[in-house]
Amino acid sequence: MGLRSPLLPVAAALVIVAGLMGGQAARAETTDAGPSTWTTTDITDANVARAVAAVPGLIATARARAGVPGMAVAVVSHGKVLLAAGYGERVAGSGLPVDADTVFQMASVSKPVGATVISRAVSQGLVQWNDPIRRYLPGFALDSAYVTRNVTIGDMYAHRSGLPDHAGDDLESIGYQQEYILDRLRYVPLSPFREGYDYTNFGLTAGGEAVAAAAKSTWANLADRLLFTPAGMTSSSYRFADYNRSPNKALTHRPVNGVWQHLESLDGDPEAPAGGLSSTAHDMARWMLLQLGDGTIDGRQLIDPAVLQVMRQPHSVSAPPTDPTARPGLYGYGIGTGVDGTGHVRWSHSGAFYAGAGTIVDMAPAADLGIVVLSNGLPRGESEAVAASFFDIAETGALQRDWFEVYAQAFAPILVDRTMLAGRTPPPGATPVRSLAAYVGTYANEYVGDARVVRRGNRLVLLLGPRSMAFPLTAWGGNRFSYRMPGEGGLGRSAVDFRPDAGTVTIEHFDQFGLGTLVRKRP
Repeated sequence: MGLRSPLLPVAAALVIVAGLMGGQAARAETTDAGPSTWTTTDITDANVARAVAAVPGLIATARARAGVPGMAVAVVSHGKVLLAAGYGERVAGSGLPVDADTVFQMASVSKPVGATVISRAVSQGLVQWNDPIRRYLPGFALDSAYVTRNVTIGDMYAHRSGLPDHAGDDLESIGYQQEYILDRLRYVPLSPFREGYDYTNFGLTAGGEAVAAAAKSTWANLADRLLFTPAGMTSSSYRFADYNRSPNKALTHRPVNGVWQHLESLDGDPEAPAGGLSSTAHDMARWMLLQLGDGTIDGRQLIDPAVLQVMRQPHSVSAPPTDPTARPGLYGYGIGTGVDGTGHVRWSHSGAFYAGAGTIVDMAPAADLGIVVLSNGLPRGESEAVAASFFDIAETGALQRDWFEVYAQAFAPILVDRTMLAGRTPPPGATPVRSLAAYVGTYANEYVGDARVVRRGNRLVLLLGPRSMAFPLTAWGGNRFSYRMPGEGGLGRSAVDFRPDAGTVTIEHFDQFGLGTLVRKRP
């Protein structure tokens, strides 16, 4: 799961850029590779050893510059785990150490792991990537009869369905569960089908749930059966309850007045295929060994190599090149795929929770080399910087750039308040132009459902979602109020604009797709 509105523009792009900006290197001596696989550089054993030896220092730099409480890392190569270790604390100030078996919330690294589950389902003949979603979820619909009939599992995992960026995340932020959110996607306006790339959590979740339905299973059980158990990933799960009960888990953290604090744990169950995975450095090393082994682990072939390669080949252009010299960003099924600055193919995916998690997996298949980096702090690019620095050394023998600065600048925009009230405070002494009673009532539309405005003392409170989450409203003068959306929902104040004469209210948080205007119900 990527970060949510108002963090959307950068979050989606960062999913696949990590590690794809390599430096220069010496010419390789081997010439026996074919034209499509040959590069001017070899990733030598000596350079890999240098890169592995550099990891503790890279982690120390990341923690010093970003301040995150804890991190974990694993490196694999040629069927072996070269490094698996933890650094720092699971809970800030607790003294509880992170180790290679500490369970982290993986955020959007859930996507490539889930695509591996589906690849095994394809290998077993349970589904095909080109199967329509409706074949297995007959009630599923989008805002086009044609797209509803034709959108496939693969379309959702390549983010090319036409659903807009992070559609449905706003509903999750007020407590709606998966069934409701997937049903309400039918009201979201679509971009042209299969003509672009827009990163979604719930579109991809619909694809994963279709596979689970085909197997007559829950998603979490299917992942256990097809991947985690046979691959020996004994601490991995798509159930939030499993993460929550682990005695060795890294809690999420955000800085508050310069002090890292655990404020909330994010339940990823509603979008489990897209963002609900929890795992460890050791388990993710197992997953990388399976990927780099073309579906084989411990001598057992779990996934047909040809099927697995379909997952990792490009299906969407995620970031079109902005000038003739730029490389495009490409996306497979649930994983970024591309060519780095030294000419090597790289498979990668980042994950981020604003609640406090930053993760990345990054692999170079030609060298049979991969790294996973996990952190339990508000993401500022530290995991990506470690991975990019590691591959600089592995590919060229030396650091080519200050990746910590590169990614700090790249991540900075995700922490910018992009709401219409950004940087502003309520006008002193602001009062509404109507009596509070004029705004009280129940408002609704088909997307958001009911939103109740009630009076509590001398102020209004907005009640949202199935559990009536309460948001006190602050007057801004006229018919405008505001409230703060907590957690993954956003960073700043969300505007609430009433039109008493028309009997409507527009809630900015839900209006990015034009779905934020609700109509007052009659008493």
